[in-house]
Amino acid sequence: MKTIVRPHQPRLHESLPVTSAAAGGEGTHRTAFRYLAAALRIALGWTFLWAFIDKTFALGFATGRNPETGAVKVFGPDAWLNGGSPTYGFLNFGTTGPLAGFYQGFAGAAWADWLFMIGLAGIGIGLTLGVAMRLSTVSAVAMLVLMWSAALLPANNPFLDDHLIYAIAALALLAVGAGHTLGLGTAWDKLTIVRRLPVLK
Repeated sequence: MKTIVRPHQPRLHESLPVTSAAAGGEGTHRTAFRYLAAALRIALGWTFLWAFIDKTFALGFATGRNPETGAVKVFGPDAWLNGGSPTYGFLNFGTTGPLAGFYQGFAGAAWADWLFMIGLAGIGIGLTLGVAMRLSTVSAVAMLVLMWSAALLPANNPFLDDHLIYAIAALALLAVGAGHTLGLGTAWDKLTIVRRLPVLK
């Protein structure tokens, strides 16, 4: 008896094969997304890192510029390395809302200055290089939420401002592993100490 071989017909519950065109399009989208996420990570990291640099040396952007004359004193008395306080101005004059008194209570304190500057530097370096993304992201979210709470309520929105948006963006970057594209995340994760302490990833 002759056996008739019929071609396999996919059932309804079976997935149809993806065409090469569809696969190519999906791969292009994924590549574009990875590079866009990496660009966002670097931009966010540089925002923190630049704040650290400007406050350390008083380069005249947010620190070191006379508000009345506009004159800039690079490495002047406002520079952190020259005795200036990176927290005094904002915490003492920029805080509003129900928590303003709390923040004003330690404006300019040495421990607050050190924590703030170490946070800016650590977050900036971590995000810019794509390393220690967990610590960098958690620290960034904590700092951003604290800064948001120091100036309640936002002037142009009932509750949402750029600090919360940055915090959400940082969490999204961690979720998609943005440190592995245009960053040192892959090499960082292979370090022995990072393997032993996953919190450092």
